[in-house]
Amino acid sequence: MVHDHSHSHSTSPRNFNAAFAVGIALNTAYVLFEVVFGFIGHSLALLADAGHNLSDVLGLLLAWAASAMSKSLPTKRRTYGLRGSSILAALFNAIFLLVSVGAIVWEALRRFKAPADVAATTIIWVSLLGIAINTGTALMFRSGRDRDLNIRGAFLHMAADAAISAGVVIAGFAILWTGWHWIDPVMSLLISAVIIWGTWDLLRESTNLALQAVPRNIETEKVERYLAQLPGVAKVHDLHIWAMSTTETALTVHLVKPDGNIDDELLARVCDDLQENFRIGHVTIQLECGSEAHPCKQAADHAV
Repeated sequence: MVHDHSHSHSTSPRNFNAAFAVGIALNTAYVLFEVVFGFIGHSLALLADAGHNLSDVLGLLLAWAASAMSKSLPTKRRTYGLRGSSILAALFNAIFLLVSVGAIVWEALRRFKAPADVAATTIIWVSLLGIAINTGTALMFRSGRDRDLNIRGAFLHMAADAAISAGVVIAGFAILWTGWHWIDPVMSLLISAVIIWGTWDLLRESTNLALQAVPRNIETEKVERYLAQLPGVAKVHDLHIWAMSTTETALTVHLVKPDGNIDDELLARVCDDLQENFRIGHVTIQLECGSEAHPCKQAADHAV
């Protein structure tokens, strides 16, 4: 058997350190602001939004730390370095958000039984500030949302927060016009629904990546067809594609090449093509002659 391990590294994504730092600082200040005025104005909607923003601050901290850890060099013990930490950060972030939603829903249901007077004017002004802060923070992560699950999570959370703050403003005006204080817990439930809707996709994708599923932007069939049409290749098997991190994808495959020739030029072109067309940057290819006397144990479709 001939083993060829070809490695191609993708271009490093833009450095978002400044965006993380500014976003964390602004949202931490805003959380404190919302908590103070939420208690002063007896607004569950503000306190619910503060809890969500706090989870976003923790999520941003976690994503920032994971982003830094994912750049660590490999060691003999951790041969991929700590690249997988970015996947775990996205997963923990999604779980934490859903847990926070449960607390918001519980308190909202309690408020239906014991409604509290709400300072609608306070809600409106505080939430208008939130729209500005969350929109500005979201825009800082916009350029990286298509390449990195961590960055996309940060962008979606901030964009959702801007929309949520807009909803709180609407609730404030509605209370001013109608005097119906039950609108506040209703808006809290709507906020919870928005958080669940925005978080579910993040939870599903981060779970898939943690379980080494093929990243959703890659179609395995297309990759297999590309490999099968390579010159001299008679068969493709034992194809595996998985995420090493939220920005890097790996591939291993066995290619049956009956002529037995190791073509370094071809292997280099394959690595370049996989990077350019599928964003797969870490490629390991095993070449086989397809001898019936020594069949590959991983040739069957069900073999792992």
